[in-house]
Amino acid sequence: MNQQTVKNNQYEERENKMGTEPILKLLISMSLPAVISMFVQACYNVVDSIYVARIGEEALAAVSLAFPIQILIVALSVGMGVGINSGIARKLGQGKLSDAVQIADHGLILSLITSLLCVVFAFFGIRPFLELFSDPGPTLTMALGYSYIVTYLAFGSIFTQAGFSIMQGTGNMIQPMIGQLIGAITNIILDPFFIFGYFGFPQLGVNGAAIATVIGQILSMIYVLGIVFFRKKNILKVRFKGFHYSNEVMKEILVVGLPAAVMQGIGSVMLSGYNLLLAYYGTTVLAVFGVYFKVQSFIFMPIFGLGQGAMPILGYSFGARNEKRFMATLKYAMLISFAVMILGTLWFELAPQSILAIFDASPDMMSIGTTAFRIIALSFPLAGIGIVLSVSFQAIGKSYISMIASILRQIVILLPMAYIFSYLGGLELNWYSFLTAEAFSLLYLGLTFIHEKKTVLDKFPKMEGAHA
Repeated sequence: MNQQTVKNNQYEERENKMGTEPILKLLISMSLPAVISMFVQACYNVVDSIYVARIGEEALAAVSLAFPIQILIVALSVGMGVGINSGIARKLGQGKLSDAVQIADHGLILSLITSLLCVVFAFFGIRPFLELFSDPGPTLTMALGYSYIVTYLAFGSIFTQAGFSIMQGTGNMIQPMIGQLIGAITNIILDPFFIFGYFGFPQLGVNGAAIATVIGQILSMIYVLGIVFFRKKNILKVRFKGFHYSNEVMKEILVVGLPAAVMQGIGSVMLSGYNLLLAYYGTTVLAVFGVYFKVQSFIFMPIFGLGQGAMPILGYSFGARNEKRFMATLKYAMLISFAVMILGTLWFELAPQSILAIFDASPDMMSIGTTAFRIIALSFPLAGIGIVLSVSFQAIGKSYISMIASILRQIVILLPMAYIFSYLGGLELNWYSFLTAEAFSLLYLGLTFIHEKKTVLDKFPKMEGAHA
């Protein structure tokens, strides 16, 4: 049996799995590795903040100020990854293996470009950006140090995400999970050494947390790229041998990836705007908001993992013009997401004090945080359904719809309502802006999906006997 025959057999095995395996079993098997890796990533986010909280509320506020910059880096890498993942899955669904390889090649080139853009931003943009939110002092100094490290060395997370997306687009969810675990566990282990100077390491405080982060990202990158380039069982063989740049292939990635990046990046704009509003109430409120965003990742990260598992199935089903499998995948993903979000809401409603106590919350921080957590958590179930619907639009190559929903939720509705509610009822009423924004966003996504189903999905040929 020659090499090409082996390669074709591997592709047929994956094709049969993506096209014929019962949907619920397939969705769970493909989502579970991503959910596990995302959960570990959420653990890292919280552990990192717990360590930083031991330094003091100013350090916690500094990391909160730097968080929008991290969100921006994530937006660039995840947006690019969505374009790669969706493109590869749809090409495989159409049976176009060589086109899928071209998308993988161009995705790695795009990673290099994105990494260079982060270096430029670090040099010219970080200081003026952070000076918008804080006067000169310890908080600003710590925020600058942390931000410079994670931005200049962002290549680790960017190339890692590209590698994840290449593998996920083919249905390989195990290797990305292992890569995510390597980065997150390394980070958790190294945090106390670099932050507090244990066992002879330099005591670097907030900068130490950033150094631990980038070391974990780089180790993850080394593992993932090693798998992408050298693992023999890969469906896609990324070699760059005979590579020819194509505007059309790059455009295909960017048409899906840029809206997804904007959608992710809107989170940075939202956080920045919200921080500007909360800065009026003082450092303690900034610290509360920072803790909330770290802890809520325990709820949202698994849903994003579910989306990573669902996207290649949705993209493959769409490429194969199989409405039955597409709708079954969407239905199961929405039900699972809604159930998880209900549990998350109950956690935040019943135990906010226990959550805040982990971060050495002062009495003021405990009082403010308890109220904030309970109000914001009311939006979780709506957000869960919205996330899955957004993934479905990305899977079919219409990321701009998800982007519009994100802009509507976080900019058009959330920020203005936050300012209006603050003016009308102070800080407590302000938190209801999250619920208002999620409701309007879900309404838009739901109505748009109904339209897309009638005009596109319902016109697919009916697949008799298709497994769902």
